[in-house]
Amino acid sequence: MSDRERKQRFQRGPDKGRDGQSSQNRDNPRDQGRRPPRRGRESGGDGPAILYGWHTVTMALANPQRKILKLILTENAARRLAEEKIDTRVAPVLVRPDEIDRRLGPDAVHQGLLAEVEPLESPDLDSLPQDGIVLVLDQITDPHNVGAILRSAAAFAVKAIITTARHSPEATGVLAKSASGALELVPMITVPNLARALNELNDLGFMTVGLDSEGSENISAIPLQQPLALVLGAEGSGLRRLTRETCSVVARLDMPGEIKSLNVSNAAVLALYVGASKLGLMG
Repeated sequence: MSDRERKQRFQRGPDKGRDGQSSQNRDNPRDQGRRPPRRGRESGGDGPAILYGWHTVTMALANPQRKILKLILTENAARRLAEEKIDTRVAPVLVRPDEIDRRLGPDAVHQGLLAEVEPLESPDLDSLPQDGIVLVLDQITDPHNVGAILRSAAAFAVKAIITTARHSPEATGVLAKSASGALELVPMITVPNLARALNELNDLGFMTVGLDSEGSENISAIPLQQPLALVLGAEGSGLRRLTRETCSVVARLDMPGEIKSLNVSNAAVLALYVGASKLGLMG
């Protein structure tokens, strides 16, 4: 792309003193009866979700279900997008790298890309397919862990991840960056009450298996069936009592070494491997 073509395609900015929100986000009427998706906590609770980093943003650009409100790029990032023929979908705003640093903080590895987007719609529990695996997260609050779990979920073709509306990170910022684009591939469902949601999954025919170090059996020894819901608790506290009581089975992951517990994101990928293998989903 020539300099002249880039000037025609890319918008210069941003305007100083603005809060960065797109005017497209001010009025967004939704069909009556449709449940609006939650908005990103990092944007103040009622603004757009924030995505940054190469894989995170380019996967969002490639997702037709994702509405892009604003795209902020450095010159290098804009050049790379043009070289790889990636459609930006909206006219990007070109800035210096330090302007994105100031927006996100010095520790954010943004690679010259930041996008303000509409949160994706969240499916209802009763719309989940009657096969495969879903993951249920019981108050896992670390966005890095949830992002890593999302990435593993995408690798294992997980149908959805179910989290609580409270005590869980929003699908934006650090979580989205840690997921490395998987946020566009795995639906996230937020529920107000996890025990009630597990009861609904039980009624829908899901086998709900809670993972806990105090589980009565090793998950490898349990006959699993589809659709399967694997339930993971926060590190340290594990599954809450009511969550444990609502699962149809509580199992453990036996380790042969001296250390018997795993980081929750590592436990998730191991449980997914065991579950997918036993269900014949590994191809």
